[in-house]
Amino acid sequence: MHKSQRLIRLIMIINARKSFTIGELAYEIGVSERTISRDLVDLSELGVPLYSIPGRGGGFKILNERVLPPIAFTESEAISIFFAAQSLKFFGSLPFGEGTESAMDKFYHYLPPDIKKQIERLKDKVAIWSPNRYMSSACLQVLLQAIMIRRTVTIAYDSGRESETRDIQPVGLYSDRGYWYCPAYCFTRQAYRLFRADRILSAQLNEAILYREELDLKSLNEWLNMDSADPDKTVLIARLTQAGIRKLESNGRLYPFIHSHDDGGGTLTISIPVRQLAFYVDMIWGVGYDAKIVEPEEAINMIERNITLMREQYFNVRPADEI
Repeated sequence: MHKSQRLIRLIMIINARKSFTIGELAYEIGVSERTISRDLVDLSELGVPLYSIPGRGGGFKILNERVLPPIAFTESEAISIFFAAQSLKFFGSLPFGEGTESAMDKFYHYLPPDIKKQIERLKDKVAIWSPNRYMSSACLQVLLQAIMIRRTVTIAYDSGRESETRDIQPVGLYSDRGYWYCPAYCFTRQAYRLFRADRILSAQLNEAILYREELDLKSLNEWLNMDSADPDKTVLIARLTQAGIRKLESNGRLYPFIHSHDDGGGTLTISIPVRQLAFYVDMIWGVGYDAKIVEPEEAINMIERNITLMREQYFNVRPADEI
């Protein structure tokens, strides 16, 4: 076995074990203990996080961050990975910490010179833009870890009225227009709730609350489709200008429900749960004067309240009934 093959084989073996001795590795690989000792030194110099356990019955362990063996990529695969990393570049926060940047540094370092030149040209020519919304990367990492290792989480959540402590079991994580969202079962409310990650003030794994297997059966797609089964619904209708349609092209919730007219404008008609009316009205409000809500009346009232507040803020004008 060539040395390069032996080192890859060693990485795979030690990743799969909590601890090991030089004698065990030598027996499994079929080489001398002296050879294994030299190989372990080489692995340490390559960045494999090994540490020794002194005393009788000791040996070696690998730190929590395990190291994966090398993977060969084709040129098109390498460029695809670059684009995948680019798609995350404009996020204000990610649930991976600095992992994306360091992984790309390692990946880029070993690319052939001609592929490096091609990607260098793409760096300033291609962008996959997402609104840069800041939120706690540490909280995102806890939520992602809870999903991966099947744990519950205790969070401090800013509900808009006050900071509340919630015990939750996350269903998943998804991003929408730069914001990260965590649908979860809330043990505090005994129901499913949607938490916006930028409103999570702190998050920590909670071993004291039993992870419920039946809740783990729900996928993210199933949760996203729960609205279709909500019996309490209303129909939101809005007229859009041509510019309004363009503004909603990137909105995956609304754009599929827009019917275009011959004059270039269009009509949005979407059936939504009543409890989410304010959420959808806020999206229409963001389109400005290029959208006009036709119904329901409650949605029109919400827009009118927003307009009144904006007038007060910019012109110091109060409604006549308050004067």
